[in-house]
Amino acid sequence: MKLTNVKDYMVYVELADGAPVNASLEILTRVSRLAPKSGEQVTAVIIGQNVSEGAQTAIAAGADKVICVEKEISQLEEYVQILTAIGKKYQPRVFFFPATQMGKDLVPVLSYKFDTASITDVTDIVEKAEGFDYVCSSYNGNILNEISYEAGFPQIVSVKSSSFKKELDSSRTGEIISEDIPVDRSLIKTELKETVKEIAEAVNLEEAQVVVAGGRGMGSKENFELVKELADVCKGVVGATRPAIESEWISRAHQVGQSGKTVAPKLYIACGISGATQHISGMSGSGYIVAINKDEDAPIFDIADVGIVGDAVKVIPLLIEAIKKEKAQ
Repeated sequence: MKLTNVKDYMVYVELADGAPVNASLEILTRVSRLAPKSGEQVTAVIIGQNVSEGAQTAIAAGADKVICVEKEISQLEEYVQILTAIGKKYQPRVFFFPATQMGKDLVPVLSYKFDTASITDVTDIVEKAEGFDYVCSSYNGNILNEISYEAGFPQIVSVKSSSFKKELDSSRTGEIISEDIPVDRSLIKTELKETVKEIAEAVNLEEAQVVVAGGRGMGSKENFELVKELADVCKGVVGATRPAIESEWISRAHQVGQSGKTVAPKLYIACGISGATQHISGMSGSGYIVAINKDEDAPIFDIADVGIVGDAVKVIPLLIEAIKKEKAQ
């Protein structure tokens, strides 16, 4: 099924505990800045129960319209049926999804449903005379490609979290459209028996305000515990580079970079991280960057707001002590 009378841009707003995830709101903010230039509008799609508050948040983030489907569902196939019906009815030029686990499951199936290709893990959207090009990583995050989409409509695109800044304007107004889309249960081939929370779900790097990350320079798994202690004192989340992950100092759920997660916290503390391009691309959007490295020529210092030249294993305990003293006052 290919669409022919395409217009406007559509963003699937995923909900977590009833609230829109940041990744969806970031896409809305970015696309809302681009759409008016081409005379297009931005439509958000929300599926779930009690979505009125989420719809208002989507409007504040940049949506001109919000399609609300009030329905209690849990199966991927149910979401696919609803989103396919919405896409067929409204015929968006581009259908954006957050590159969450849900988004990664939905995108390939919807690409098949619409008989079109998909572009995944996009980190930037480039304006062109007609439409957009998309920047995304490939070869396990070692190369950034700018891709032109010539595969028909709708374009199916997933965007990595923290690729853009979320901005909320509570004064914005928009149209809310209620849709009642039936789900054919006979087409659902799976049965949900139990939901088990993964450890990775508790590592919310993308929405953390403070991230303390460790790299190869920490030297050992025992030394990496200092990174965790500093993160705890700062009430932050632990991040890591690929070498630290491959050395099994911490689980892959903590990886920051092209082949991991993209983060943009208010504070990013890089401990024993040299600053390879693959890592910097995943955290350069941070508000304030503190770097600790014994190599004064390390590339990480080029983007750091504050650089500390020294052995991270010796510097971190001093930072922890100073922060604890400050908190005790």
